[in-house]
Amino acid sequence: MNVRYSYLKQQFENCDDLWAELKAFVPTGDFTLGKPLGEFEKKFAKLMGSKHAIGVNSGTDAIKLSLKAVGIGYGDEVITTANTFVATVGAIMELGAIPVFVDCDDTFCMDVSKLEAAITNKTKAIVPVHYTGYMTDMRKVLPIAEKYNLPVVEDACQSILGAINNKNAGTWGNAGAFSLHPLKNLNVWSDGGVIVTDDDAIAEQLRLLRNHGMYDRDTITVMGYNSRLDTIQAIVGNWLIPHTTAIAQQRIKNAKYYDDGLSKMAQIRIPPRLADYTIVYHLYIVFAENRDALLEHCIKNGIEAKVHYPVPIYRQPALAHLGYKEGDFPVSDDHTKYIISFPCDQHLSKEEMDYVIKTVSDFYNA
Repeated sequence: MNVRYSYLKQQFENCDDLWAELKAFVPTGDFTLGKPLGEFEKKFAKLMGSKHAIGVNSGTDAIKLSLKAVGIGYGDEVITTANTFVATVGAIMELGAIPVFVDCDDTFCMDVSKLEAAITNKTKAIVPVHYTGYMTDMRKVLPIAEKYNLPVVEDACQSILGAINNKNAGTWGNAGAFSLHPLKNLNVWSDGGVIVTDDDAIAEQLRLLRNHGMYDRDTITVMGYNSRLDTIQAIVGNWLIPHTTAIAQQRIKNAKYYDDGLSKMAQIRIPPRLADYTIVYHLYIVFAENRDALLEHCIKNGIEAKVHYPVPIYRQPALAHLGYKEGDFPVSDDHTKYIISFPCDQHLSKEEMDYVIKTVSDFYNA
């Protein structure tokens, strides 16, 4: 049996109605900041429970423009986690700001108990990353941010509908950044991103920043970017957004099924499953003994398992100039030795998940 990682062929194999909508849209020529984009933004804001949603061209730009809107610029220190995808750090550095890292815990998110120690007089913002579908504990982040008068931009790119106590990721801080990348739980046919905020002034600034800073055709009020979510992609988003809650729920069910099967093996450790969290499993990751050999075994047997990621972001060559060295963030370093990701998407069958569990069991019992 083969268990693939990308589910896009299945997700869009029955979408004749979507093709009909796209065909009807093309003659309108309403390609830039068009009506379907406004409709998508309203639907997304309602889904998240936020006042505003602003479509931009990627999750990376969602982080970058949010930071720009709260005043981040050259030389400012921005605190984030040592365990994240490169886009988090790339967005910070595109503004000339300096990323400052905090180690993670076994939820793969920032260990908030270490946050305050990283704050200096140069710190100007905090970017907690809701990594893999977990959430950073925003109940602990916000009091620290308020104490030091620091804006909070949530990188919620991997956590659409992730929540703590039913309050969604992205709705806790000054702004929340989401990705619509093809492999996200809510996706489009290319890159795309969305920013949510309840702050009217930030929303107004973001709408300027994404469209070259243009107040109208002849008035440039700030120097902005070309970062609009394409209206065609918004049509795809409108087609899929009614299914987003069901997608998250199925991923949660699949993760529980994996947990029940894999936890029977002494060599597998399941990350903490916190009772007041909704974890949406953009990535399903467990800790595995003899990980590299298990990964090879899975791939050899047709399971497209992965490692997210074998080298933490703070140790990447592109960031060598920041002066960090291996061992500075020991939990993130330790995770790289044991983490393994298995497919967990909404289209997996029970038979495929049983095959994954059996293949892992066979490896350890060999």
